[in-house]
Amino acid sequence: MKREEFVPLVWAFIYFFCLLCGYSILRPVRDEMAIEGGLKHLPWMMTATFLTMLAATPLFGWLSARCSRYRLLLTVYAFFIVNLLAFYALMMSHLYPEWVARSFFVWLSVMNLFIVSVFWSFMVDLFTPEQGARLFGVIAAGGSSGALVGPLLTTGLTFVVPVPVLMLASMLFLTLCLGCVYRLDRWGREQSVHHEPRSGDPLHGSFLAGIRLTMSSPYLLGICGYLAFLTMTATFLYLEQTRLVSEYLDQPEARTRLFSSLDFTTGLLTWLSQIFVTTRVISRFGLVAPLLFLPVISLIGFLGIALWPTLGVYVVFSVLRRVGEYALSKPAREVLFTVVSREEKYKAKNFIDTAISRGGDASTGWLVTGVRALGATTAHIALACVPLMIAWAWLATVLAREEKRRSSSLE
Repeated sequence: MKREEFVPLVWAFIYFFCLLCGYSILRPVRDEMAIEGGLKHLPWMMTATFLTMLAATPLFGWLSARCSRYRLLLTVYAFFIVNLLAFYALMMSHLYPEWVARSFFVWLSVMNLFIVSVFWSFMVDLFTPEQGARLFGVIAAGGSSGALVGPLLTTGLTFVVPVPVLMLASMLFLTLCLGCVYRLDRWGREQSVHHEPRSGDPLHGSFLAGIRLTMSSPYLLGICGYLAFLTMTATFLYLEQTRLVSEYLDQPEARTRLFSSLDFTTGLLTWLSQIFVTTRVISRFGLVAPLLFLPVISLIGFLGIALWPTLGVYVVFSVLRRVGEYALSKPAREVLFTVVSREEKYKAKNFIDTAISRGGDASTGWLVTGVRALGATTAHIALACVPLMIAWAWLATVLAREEKRRSSSLE
């Protein structure tokens, strides 16, 4: 790390800490709401999330074409802060609890992707590819630290306050993010790290530019494919794990604390990995190793599920997979975006991170429901995923090579 990078690195670390702490406070609540809203309705909730994403993505493109970088970030976070106040009021009123639970599941799934996608778009706009390779692992550790603290706060607070108060706790951390955005945007304008003196100005163009940019770039389509494989495996694991938890535990409080414990374990292992492993792996091996980790661990995990489809196997596989995603795959995927244009960093990246991700959730949810209706077992589905994991690994190597080629041409 260079001396002039210390201040923005600290602010980025704090920013991501507050962001994921605020989200992680609510994640166990969302998982419990999935059960409260009815497991049979999960595919519908995922579809509603996807449709909401489709509606929100052009709106985000419209805003990014008319707002400066700072105003865009301010608008996004302020919107979700107001939403948290609304959910606090709805939950305290105890009106239509099942519909509030379903709405909260959809809303938090949308919020999570938008706030994190906007964060990383901001980061890849501030830092060069060379800086990203060195610093993104440390920045990601800030998020993992927040993801570690959030579940602990949830577990502790649920003993003394009702669940709706967690909305206010999350709102506090999102509000702190606004101060970090101000300091980082100011630093970015002063430093002009990409030698673009107007890098904080609006991104002019059509509000559908994100879709157009993605569909016209084989590189971005490759990233879409990588994310689609990731989402497919994550959704299948989530559906099966949620089903098994609902069968093993019948008390909402017990389920919420189990989800919090899993989040804490994942956060701790991710934090340790990001501090001691991520930067070293990316610096030494480039992007190929971190991008390959998830396909390889998923291949092993699905073989394990095919042989032993128990809750314990799901829990171990899910934790290892999430650690690999946050500690290795996520930082590496963000580096992939440092070699594209600034318009692609905001508009195309947001479309990929939101609509593609939640579209994968919805399609996988219905696919699993459909094949189960035809008589397929968990073991059958797991075995069918094995060749897909091999294709995912091939795509990871292709993306790593293309990023290296593009990065060399920028030097």
